[in-house]
Amino acid sequence: KLEGDDIPVSQMSFDGTLPTGTSKLEKRGVAPRVPNWINDNCIQCNQCVQSCPHAAIRAKMIEPEKMADAPETFDAIDYKASKQKPLKYKIQVFIEDCQGCGVCIETCPAKTKALEWSSIEAEREAGENANEEFFETLPYGTLDGSSEENVKGMQFRQPLFEFSGACAGCGETPYVKLVTQICGDRMVVANATGCSSIYGGTFPTIPYCKNELGRGPAWGNSLFEDNAEYGFGMRLAVDSNRKLLETYVEKALSMGVSADLSGALKAQMEMWGAKDAAAIAGQSKVGELVKAEAAKATGELKPVLAKIVELKDYFVDKSVWIFGGDGWAYDIGYGGVDHVVAMGKNVNILVVDTEVYSNTGGQASKATPIAAVAKFANSGMQLTKKNMGFMCMSYGYVYVASIALGSNRNQAQKALMEAEAYDGPSIVFAYAPCINHGIDMSKSQLEEKRAVDAGYWPLYRYNPAEEEGKKFKWETKDPTASYQDFIRSERRYTALKATNPEHAEELFATAEEDAKKRMEFYKKLGDIM
Repeated sequence: KLEGDDIPVSQMSFDGTLPTGTSKLEKRGVAPRVPNWINDNCIQCNQCVQSCPHAAIRAKMIEPEKMADAPETFDAIDYKASKQKPLKYKIQVFIEDCQGCGVCIETCPAKTKALEWSSIEAEREAGENANEEFFETLPYGTLDGSSEENVKGMQFRQPLFEFSGACAGCGETPYVKLVTQICGDRMVVANATGCSSIYGGTFPTIPYCKNELGRGPAWGNSLFEDNAEYGFGMRLAVDSNRKLLETYVEKALSMGVSADLSGALKAQMEMWGAKDAAAIAGQSKVGELVKAEAAKATGELKPVLAKIVELKDYFVDKSVWIFGGDGWAYDIGYGGVDHVVAMGKNVNILVVDTEVYSNTGGQASKATPIAAVAKFANSGMQLTKKNMGFMCMSYGYVYVASIALGSNRNQAQKALMEAEAYDGPSIVFAYAPCINHGIDMSKSQLEEKRAVDAGYWPLYRYNPAEEEGKKFKWETKDPTASYQDFIRSERRYTALKATNPEHAEELFATAEEDAKKRMEFYKKLGDIM
């Protein structure tokens, strides 16, 4: 099957019987496939960029004067939505880091696809390595005619999570990548053990990276059972450091510092709750000024300024995130999750929900739906999925959202941005198709859409910061596709006919009935919450 057939990794057997790495394929004489950008067909929506599980395809707006040293093969095109001045637009494929999953091709919405398969050898010969090097010299974040509030604009930001070792076509990593684009280098991450800790911290390299200023997210991995508490401790530490910084700034101002430093400190304290570009720039300015003045300070002022130098990165609040899968959040680590959201502190929890313990081989968790086959549920799950979203909403002060990127990209991005902005605990449940589901992983984003269309996965947002009567937003349209067709297209369900043939049809029907009840329950929550 390998000889003469350059099938992408995502379309190989998902049980690991065939090679899963590009280098292995090349050793066997197979030229792996990578996407090639057809710029004439591109509608410049950036959906392919948002969908890429490995950050191996990116977009930039480019000022024409920065194109002077571009390689001849650097085929940037005119940016269609320019308003202030002409700009160029470029989609760049990082061919050496692409895993050939095909998600970007599948999600491209252009009538004639703007991405097509090519061999890595052909793309090397076409100069894509030189194009990538030049692309990386260009600044991220140039915006004109777009906004970071929408999908297109956000994807001009640099992802600070790239080239992970996740399965080709992974459903989890696009969410993690998007969070890094939203929060930038202010992120502090506590990661539960599981898939997200393995692809998030695979020694000797990790996919969390630095921006042009040499800054990036801080990341740590704790035990499976105490990760929520681990992240909660990070929040308490950040709060403590900020309170200490505030105290020392007051001391310094009362003791007398230079006019420049005094003005910068006062201006920064006025932006104490801000997280925007002005606050971040001000933090950098204060850091430089206080470092210089501390070096020449004497007497009692010297240790005061030294402490401000130590804490200078806390003028702008950190964005504390707690990452983990459903096995952690719904099951082994649930007690900690419940405790942390109940404390009312400003922490953000991202649950990448594959509905099974993915990293340890596909065991059933409390997120596994009725009729799904998994280890320890070989005859199909008999009991309903834990209604954890509502359990968290019942506190009344926890931001809760359920998202599926491939179904509603704007809703998913808005939920993550709202969660980050909410001054309190938040938890976002993100549907993540997994290799354990027994699907073609090149279609992982499309599978998310199918799940919502079939009434399998809900989309909603509960924001306690909104006014009464508008806190809960039900964003799931009535089903337009067959629930039975959806579950019967995944091997985790069809395996039931082999493991429990006598009761398979009965369980399939029960699963659909249970899903309908769940959807109706959530749909009516707006009137209650």
